[in-house]
Amino acid sequence: MKPRIELPELVQQKARALGGEGERWLRDLPEIVDALATDWQLDVGAPMAGGSGAFVAPATIATTGEDAILKVAMPDGLEGQSPFATELHGLELGAGRGFVRVLRAAVDRRAVLQERLGRSLQSLGLPVEAQLDAIVETLRGVWRPVTDDPLLRTGFEQAEFLEMFVLTRWEALDRPCATATIRQACEYAHARRDDFDANHTVLIHGDGHHANVLEAPDGGFRLIDPDAMRSEPAHDLGIPLRGWTDELLASDDPTRHGRAWCERLGERAGVDADKIWQWAFVERVSTGLFLLDLGALEQGARMLAVAGQWTATSPAS
Repeated sequence: MKPRIELPELVQQKARALGGEGERWLRDLPEIVDALATDWQLDVGAPMAGGSGAFVAPATIATTGEDAILKVAMPDGLEGQSPFATELHGLELGAGRGFVRVLRAAVDRRAVLQERLGRSLQSLGLPVEAQLDAIVETLRGVWRPVTDDPLLRTGFEQAEFLEMFVLTRWEALDRPCATATIRQACEYAHARRDDFDANHTVLIHGDGHHANVLEAPDGGFRLIDPDAMRSEPAHDLGIPLRGWTDELLASDDPTRHGRAWCERLGERAGVDADKIWQWAFVERVSTGLFLLDLGALEQGARMLAVAGQWTATSPAS
């Protein structure tokens, strides 16, 4: 038996959270990668840092010399983790328009070979405002009308799920943040659910944070790792604001900064900033609780600390 592949800690934590199925995936991964390398004629490198739900490694197609990225997703079943079929469907719908291009896919092995992109937006050292501008321009290239697709969750379903997730995880984790924060998150989730209009939905990426926005070879950026959904643009714009926790905690007014970022995104996309704020608030609280549940205690606590400061000065929903 081949030795286990050394994956990023967060990937290992998520796999173990799946129990026996996740442990089997960790154990079988070397054989899966070897089989893919043989079938697709790949030279596969060591796993890359920064992944969260899959084996991700640079690869070269031996027959053409083309650089690529090999991704093997862990089993489905972790609450809050996008199913592999949804991710692949999103990439296929994107067809390179804003999304990374798919070169090969093997559904039975939960594997996809993608074009190799450049550096992540997160790594470029740009000011937050410049990152926001790049994110909104990249996401705008993704949005296109989608009014019916059974493989895509809707914004209604996601808002409903997030409200229940926040309530149940908060109780299960022995209430790690203030009741007012949870109440506000639930009110905002309820508002986004009730405002859902199935006749005016677009394809959204669903996880367009700055680590998933990568330099494209022809200039600009493309998105990787979609959690594709059928929702409103404000939903897509609120998700990246789970980021920049350190900057917000260092601010003398985290709410003012968060609201200003929503205004900037809204102005550039022609989207209501209040709707972006509501999605951002719910996503920050739910992700903070998710990280605590995984055992990433410091990261989760810091995310919730920002949410607590946002709660104290949030306008009524």
